[in-house]
Amino acid sequence: MAGAGGSQPGFDEVVLGRRSIRGFKPDAVPRGLIREVLEIAMRAPSSHNTQPWNFYVVAGKPLDHIRAGNTERNLAGVPDSREFRVHNTVDAAHRERQIEVAKQIFGVMGIERHDQEKRQDWVLRGFRQFDAPVSIVVTYDRTALGGDIAPFDCGAVTNALVNAAWSRGLGCVINSQGIMQSPVVREYAGIADDQVIMICIAMGFPDAAFPANAVVSNRKSVDEAVVFVGFDD
Repeated sequence: MAGAGGSQPGFDEVVLGRRSIRGFKPDAVPRGLIREVLEIAMRAPSSHNTQPWNFYVVAGKPLDHIRAGNTERNLAGVPDSREFRVHNTVDAAHRERQIEVAKQIFGVMGIERHDQEKRQDWVLRGFRQFDAPVSIVVTYDRTALGGDIAPFDCGAVTNALVNAAWSRGLGCVINSQGIMQSPVVREYAGIADDQVIMICIAMGFPDAAFPANAVVSNRKSVDEAVVFVGFDD
């Protein structure tokens, strides 16, 4: 991972080294650095070059208002109003991978299975976007609502964004908990009515002392995920 003023790491180093960051330093992230990351990320491919994505980069008091409103409404039982479809069921293999990384995180954070207080505190951290100094809300044009291509394109640009950030010394975690209450996000981020909220990315300088930042999730092997067709060997 490159530090401030350090040389840029190679592509393989970024992709293989990047991990989700859930503990951040309180330091402000320079606007120019975020702009640089976005310029790189927006080279991501999109269907027919439509580039449906837009970004609302939020910090300071507006982000504090989003954290507070999202947390208060969720604790009060206000129904989730995220603007993307979610799976109602997750099959055993997918669920197993979810549980595996959760066990890793809870293990290094000292959160026991029976410790409801610490487990609740972890949930609240997610509602607060892990107290990151910056939140990037990814949206797409409402004219594309109802199709699968625009969300797919947003996934591509989000992947590019977190890798570009990592290459420049920043950490990120892709976090839908932080936008569960979309009216709050819309109000304080000033999101236009012609935009659909896709996801948010918590961003900042990683806190090396935060245990969960050391967690590296296990990945499916190529043999598990790939089918080669038409090859002689």
